[in-house]
Amino acid sequence: MVEGADTRQLHESVLDRLGFDITSGAIPAAARISSEEISERFGVSRTVAREVVRVLESLGMVSIRRRAGITVLDQRQWQALDPKVIRWRLAGPERFAQLAWLAELRSGVEPLAARLAATNATPDECGALTAAVVGMSATARAANKAAYLGHDVDFHATLLAASGNPLLQVFAPIVREVLAGRTEHALMPEHADPVAVQLHIDVAAAIGARDAAAAEAAMREIVLESATAVADLQTAVQPGTQR
Repeated sequence: MVEGADTRQLHESVLDRLGFDITSGAIPAAARISSEEISERFGVSRTVAREVVRVLESLGMVSIRRRAGITVLDQRQWQALDPKVIRWRLAGPERFAQLAWLAELRSGVEPLAARLAATNATPDECGALTAAVVGMSATARAANKAAYLGHDVDFHATLLAASGNPLLQVFAPIVREVLAGRTEHALMPEHADPVAVQLHIDVAAAIGARDAAAAEAAMREIVLESATAVADLQTAVQPGTQR
């Protein structure tokens, strides 16, 4: 057993390993596992193992039944929009498909948020959007690094909050995982596309000017540009891929 390590850190480490194994198919649907096996595999207490299983159950990834034990469930039952599930799937073999699905989702959510923000954004939120695009511009020559990512995440989180719609705001962690996943898995260019940066500037300016139509149109172009860039990269690394 591992001793002296922080229990929470152990919990998260084991959860990430099992979550990835399930989403990647290394542990397939209908497979059965046990807390004892988890405990032995990772060298953690059965208490930690049981806590990890409970989280996986809450995500719809496993079921726990008396006598049947712990059974891995089909992906159709997973909480597909949970940030953990998104993060694990972006680390796996279906990365590009996951990004394409998320781009389709974002195309319906973020342009709407931009349109609403043009009406509902507070002065502080307008200022935060401006600060984010200034930061993106300043770090655009290292778009694959943490600083640019931080400004990009701030922009999109602020945009969703500025919509004034609490149901749109819950998408912020999802978008954060998309942006972080692109950086973590080397799907961002070293130098940001100037057109993409300018589109973020255009969204911030349109929201500040209370121009809903312009904000929505520019945001739609941002999502399209991102999806196209990922699709082009997929074609480059996986020749013959159908787009």
